[in-house]
Amino acid sequence: MTADATKAARMVAEAAADVPAEEVPRRVCAAVCEGLGMDGATLSLLTDTPSRQLLAASDDAALLLEEIQFTVLEGPCIGAARTGEPVAVDDLDGGLTPWPLFGATMRERLPQVRSVYALPLFFGDYVLGTVDLLALRPHALDADALREASRVADAVTAALLPTREMLLTGTRAPAWEPEQVVRAHWFDTARAIGALVSRRGVTPEDALALMRAAAFRTGRSLADITADVLRDPPRDP
Repeated sequence: MTADATKAARMVAEAAADVPAEEVPRRVCAAVCEGLGMDGATLSLLTDTPSRQLLAASDDAALLLEEIQFTVLEGPCIGAARTGEPVAVDDLDGGLTPWPLFGATMRERLPQVRSVYALPLFFGDYVLGTVDLLALRPHALDADALREASRVADAVTAALLPTREMLLTGTRAPAWEPEQVVRAHWFDTARAIGALVSRRGVTPEDALALMRAAAFRTGRSLADITADVLRDPPRDP
């Protein structure tokens, strides 16, 4: 690795050392963002499934990036999770992205973000999650820098491994604020999907599609739709 990537990997390892498990995602996310010189970063698990778990985000813009991808079901992080390859969007203002809904929504809701990068997190041969990086400048990472950032993602995986049981089966959210956003992406969305599966006899994928359709139809966030389902289960989203 280059000196900067080596420094970033070391920062990730130090961030996860000797801290409670629930603190690890937030601290690792901050270390990735700072170590790679980006303007925002997120961590998520099961990124391309209905059981997606948002673990941490560095700031409000990063949270909104995740909310957009989670709602439209497309974008670089989902592409990275499905293909196991890094995904680069070098200039959101410079042309069309492969994901029309994602690109249009990003330009509308996060016009200050110019580039986004997604890195798969490998647990063995399986992609269990992704790191998203965002920058307020276009072409924030060239091809060489993206390769080095992918190696830093290996340090993220190593940092998360000791906490995997808590992350996948725990009953508490990681130590991240605002808590309600993490709950909407981790605990509450899964509960709402289960409610719709039971009520309508559909698959989890179809239940999530119904919730996303309601978000598009009403212009509200998926977290809002989730809250509606859980607050008043007898009604459809």
